Amino acid sequence: MVASGTEASGGGDEGLRRRGCTYRKYDFLPEESFQTWGNYVKALSQTPGRFKDRVLTRSLDSTELVEMKAQSHNEMKKTLNWWDLIWFGIGAVIGAGIFVLTGLEAKKHAGPAVVLSYVVSGVSALLSVFCYTEFAVEIPVAGGSFAYLRVELGDFVAFIAAGNILLEYVIGGAAVARSWTSYFATLCNHDSNDFRIVAPGLGENYKYLDPIAVVVIIGICFLAVLSTKGSSRLNYIASIVHVIVILFIIIAGLTKADTKNYEKFAPFGPRGVFQASAVLFFAYVGFDAVSTMAEETKNPGKDIPIGLVGSMVITTFVYCLLAVTLCLMQPYGSIDEQAPFSVAFEAVGMGWAKYVVAAGALKGMTSVLLVGAVGQARYLTHIARTHMVPPWFAQVDGKTGTPVNATVTMLSATAVIAFFSSLDVLASLLSISTLFIFSLVAIALLVRRYYVSGVTTQATRNKFIACLVLIVGSSIATSVYWSKTDKWTAYVVTAPLWFLGTLGIWMLVPQARSPKLWGVPLVPWLPSLSVAINIFLLGSIDRDSFIRFAAWTLIILVYYFFFGLHASYDTAKDSLAKRLEAGTNLELKKAEAAEVYAPSAARDSGLDGKSGSNTSAHPAS
Repeated sequence: MVASGTEASGGGDEGLRRRGCTYRKYDFLPEESFQTWGNYVKALSQTPGRFKDRVLTRSLDSTELVEMKAQSHNEMKKTLNWWDLIWFGIGAVIGAGIFVLTGLEAKKHAGPAVVLSYVVSGVSALLSVFCYTEFAVEIPVAGGSFAYLRVELGDFVAFIAAGNILLEYVIGGAAVARSWTSYFATLCNHDSNDFRIVAPGLGENYKYLDPIAVVVIIGICFLAVLSTKGSSRLNYIASIVHVIVILFIIIAGLTKADTKNYEKFAPFGPRGVFQASAVLFFAYVGFDAVSTMAEETKNPGKDIPIGLVGSMVITTFVYCLLAVTLCLMQPYGSIDEQAPFSVAFEAVGMGWAKYVVAAGALKGMTSVLLVGAVGQARYLTHIARTHMVPPWFAQVDGKTGTPVNATVTMLSATAVIAFFSSLDVLASLLSISTLFIFSLVAIALLVRRYYVSGVTTQATRNKFIACLVLIVGSSIATSVYWSKTDKWTAYVVTAPLWFLGTLGIWMLVPQARSPKLWGVPLVPWLPSLSVAINIFLLGSIDRDSFIRFAAWTLIILVYYFFFGLHASYDTAKDSLAKRLEAGTNLELKKAEAAEVYAPSAARDSGLDGKSGSNTSAHPAS
């Protein structure tokens, strides 16, 4: 392969490789299919067969842990423990979601019942955390959910998820960066749009250009490429300040509580609560970034479960307290959509407190941006290791131990989106991508526990597939029905079907694999419930967001069939050939060793002819 020749090229090229975002000719399309136009045309003609191969082929745990990591040329440094991960988790999650979307959803969809919305989305997120944790302990690599899906559901499903993972991070970072500008404006006694440039020719959701968001992202980029441990220390400081401010908001806010504001607890009914839950899921996005740090964790079996589950429980509790506080301070109809907590303090006569709140919100959002930058770069790094995107993105800098190319690329895309797009557009689209990925990870965990090729019998496999189809189908039916009507009739059918599907796996399908270090409890019930809740929440998201989601999916599919499929196919076949060659060489070495060992062993034991005659001539005295 040309890629191999490239790797073997001179030391000067390797030196260039390690200095930031430099590149060589073969760093982007080194695979055989792209070396000539003839090769490419031939590859395109083989698309159906190659696609079938990628759909049916599964990666191995060992492949992700050894071969894929080797693609980065340098190892990521193992510097993190469970304490780091808890603070990364808190820093990744508590940010724009709670400080901005709480007010927006309380005012438009849920009222004071927004606290229930946080409970629903928190339970869904916690179930997903359990699934992520088992995978992260078993397969501690930078690829996160992409690597997990590649092992259990195959390359194609993993690629679709990968495209949405990258979209999730870009949109999430852009949304937080724009919220950063809003709270900064509040800190400076200005309206949130005063620091934005108005472009009247653009649509309503895209005309407020945000240069401050771009500057903030550039600063985060510099921090993220310097050092993971350094980012962790900065995150400590920012998160501690953030926690102090949150405690201040809760204590000071509750001193101004008015229970009359809770008289209309759920003015928009159950639909409003679940609609808000779907959008507020945005507030929990970020914990999956912690799972991508498994490769840099000293003791994954201990540190990841404590870090992930611990940070999510703390976050959910804090969110509920903050939501209750906000709605007790102000009637839901008076809540400000852009900077709800700051304006709420001003409304109750504590104008000075809005500066404390704004400063704390800025600290929190800075942490979210920093942890997101670290996580998204590691996702792109591992995706590039498979060559689904150019391997240039997989390179890890030899000096800093960080994926510089991937970090700069992802944050550049984030800056462009943050410059143009409004928060409400970003939040809904982000929630679709996230809920979709979390559903796939829960399904992948069920597959991991109940199906192992060569171990599971065909009859057992068929039972498992039937039950899984029942779980997913009933969940989709429930979600669609919920999106169309307020009636409850169909749930009498769909809910029992989900229960029967889960019960069927529990009673009829034996587990084919047990976790080695840490496992999700109550399998299959918890992963199945995660699938059901995530898909149900998708039914509460608006139609326009699904159209944007479909458009993005179409774009990544076009890329996949013209580039990603052929690059990953060539890489997989080249890897297989190398493994076979290594196996053959090992057998030859064993045979050679046996040939060398046999005569010497014979001489030592006196079994060959010469030794035997000598022994006879000189008997022991």
